[in-house]
Amino acid sequence: MVSPFRTDTFERLEATLGSVFGSRTAKALSAVGLHTVDDLMHYTPRDYLSGTQRTDLRTLVPDERAAVVAEVASLSSAPFRGDPRRYRLEARLTDGRGFLNLIFFGKKYLVDYWQRQLSMGERGIFVGKIGEFNDQLQMTHPDFVMLDAAGRIVGAADEKRALMAQVVTKSDIIGIYPARATLPTWQIAECVAMGLDMLAGIVDFLPPSLVREEGLVGLWEAFDLVHRPRVPDDVARGLKRLKFDEALGLQLLMAYRRKESSRHRAPVITHRSGGLLDAFDAALPFTLTRGQRAVGDEIAADMSGSVPMARLVQGEVGSGKTVVALRAMLAAVDAGHQAVLLAPTEVLAGQHEGSIRKLLGPLAAAGTLDAPEHATHLVLLTGAVTGAARKQALAAISSGQAGLVVGTHALLSEAVHFSDIGLIVVDEQHRFGVEQRAVLADQGDHRPHQLVLTATPIPRSVAMTVFGDLELSTLSELPQGRAGVQTTAVLTAQHPTWLARVWQRVLEEVQSGRQAFVVCPRVSQTDGGKSAEPVAAAQEVFERLGSHELKGLRLGLLHGRMSGADKESAMAAFAAGQTDVLVTTTVIEVGVDVPNASAMVVLDADRYGVSQLHQLRGRIGRGSFPGICLFVSGVDPRTPAAQRLQQVAQTNDGFAVAELDLEQRREGDVLGAEQAGGRSTLRLLRVLDDADLIGRARDVAAALSTTALESLDPGLQDMVKAAQLNADAAWMERD
Repeated sequence: MVSPFRTDTFERLEATLGSVFGSRTAKALSAVGLHTVDDLMHYTPRDYLSGTQRTDLRTLVPDERAAVVAEVASLSSAPFRGDPRRYRLEARLTDGRGFLNLIFFGKKYLVDYWQRQLSMGERGIFVGKIGEFNDQLQMTHPDFVMLDAAGRIVGAADEKRALMAQVVTKSDIIGIYPARATLPTWQIAECVAMGLDMLAGIVDFLPPSLVREEGLVGLWEAFDLVHRPRVPDDVARGLKRLKFDEALGLQLLMAYRRKESSRHRAPVITHRSGGLLDAFDAALPFTLTRGQRAVGDEIAADMSGSVPMARLVQGEVGSGKTVVALRAMLAAVDAGHQAVLLAPTEVLAGQHEGSIRKLLGPLAAAGTLDAPEHATHLVLLTGAVTGAARKQALAAISSGQAGLVVGTHALLSEAVHFSDIGLIVVDEQHRFGVEQRAVLADQGDHRPHQLVLTATPIPRSVAMTVFGDLELSTLSELPQGRAGVQTTAVLTAQHPTWLARVWQRVLEEVQSGRQAFVVCPRVSQTDGGKSAEPVAAAQEVFERLGSHELKGLRLGLLHGRMSGADKESAMAAFAAGQTDVLVTTTVIEVGVDVPNASAMVVLDADRYGVSQLHQLRGRIGRGSFPGICLFVSGVDPRTPAAQRLQQVAQTNDGFAVAELDLEQRREGDVLGAEQAGGRSTLRLLRVLDDADLIGRARDVAAALSTTALESLDPGLQDMVKAAQLNADAAWMERD
């Protein structure tokens, strides 16, 4: 492949690991997502240990892979009963406060060797997976090196210890890398050391003036400080540079995208007095909130210009985003254009189409005898729409007869041709990549306005990074009459008898005339293969509840493997009150609106992210009845998973949930299509922790982008190209 880069620095960074280390090592490194030298340089240690420190063993958690520094308190070995050729070595580590057991199995000469090694130093570094046996934490066959009183490695008698000794001789601080059983941390460290030597002498791609102004170190020095620190402050100095580069490349790409978008012309959409929008407003059975009107004014101002609108509307579940979007869509139809609403699932698309048709009434029935003068035609197109209905929908879309179009990814098909799109509304945009949204935007002679909706509140730092090409509006008010939701984490490992009470509460809600959801993480127990851990599966839970805990109630089943018609039928029955309890998967996560549903049970709730849990409970409490949401989990109450459930249960504030979500997981793909299979665009940046740095990079990018991209310094041009390529899954899979 011909390199797209102009500078030698980027060409060397983008060299494949196969060309540097050979195919065998490259294959092992690809298992942790590393494909290029640049990937390797950004694969920073997750922890740093010095020979003089000790690990707090009380903080260890089962099933995590850990590196600890501790003292050997005791050693003992014994043969296996009935097999004198095999021995077991047990060691007990301590940090003075907690304990960790080590277990080794092998022939006598191996056990004797390990015992001698463990006796050679006062302390050691031990790396392995934390297990549990007889209520005590243990590591089985950990990798380890022993340290002398000065913190130096002793007994470097084999290849592994020799490699680790080489790393340590270059630094008083040992970096511990995220590793696999087949790719230990010292092997990664050795590859990094070779990569650093190969990159020696690279030219910095940032202009020297910018490096000085931002108080940064040079590029190679940053890599060296992060991977081979001499003092703890080295790591922070190196990371600052690498994070700034990542933020600047991303913000430059966003800035040039905004600049490119502004060159396109969009249809000018202004309010038409006495049109469809006015008729809709006059017929609304409720009063718009102050926030809905304010955001509506921002959207109207954007669409009245000839530059394509790119606006994100965020709002809590139930804050009225759909009504705001529909009013903008009606304004587009009034101006003679089509308006499209793109939803990520068939269930959500069907819900949107149904709610819009209900809100519009006869205004969505153009062509009928009793249709008002300004009525339009509403069309739904999903993968479930087939045969004659699909042909009819395609014809209405291409002819322009359909002023309002609602659909899923099916709208992105080459078979779909629009007459004149004036506005695209994308619901839950994180389910769609930039490239997917562009499929609709590129149709026609002009660029349509774009409005993005999300029910996941977004901190400012995320808005700058993930949605850097969009202006932001916030709906903070909830419509009057909402009763709210009370959430409880039901930890059955601590309180086994509470599960019976969970089903009793569901019965009580149904007996009071309300309805309930039971949410499961899987469709069937066979999902995930034989090795998968047993978790609640919708099909099995549906059968069990119907014959035991909820026997006598009218139960329904809904999951993603059902046909479109069956899903629609199950949802319609629940919405009509013909089903008491709907056993389902996360297919109901967004968009489902059944005001009579007041209870939700989320089984194996530890399997979900915090934002997903918040979205799920947003399906209840939408009417005048208070909602009750029960997060059921069998995890140990002391684990982070249990604590996460407790934290979500304690707040209904979506912004607080979003902050918690960011603290606990990566931000996901920023620039590309999630469905393309690429890696996360963000590598070192954490949008919550690095908000100030991202803001500074945004300011620098804004100043630099006043110059044409082709006139920037070659290194900066390559930064933009690298940011774009990092979002391209096809590029990332090369070798």
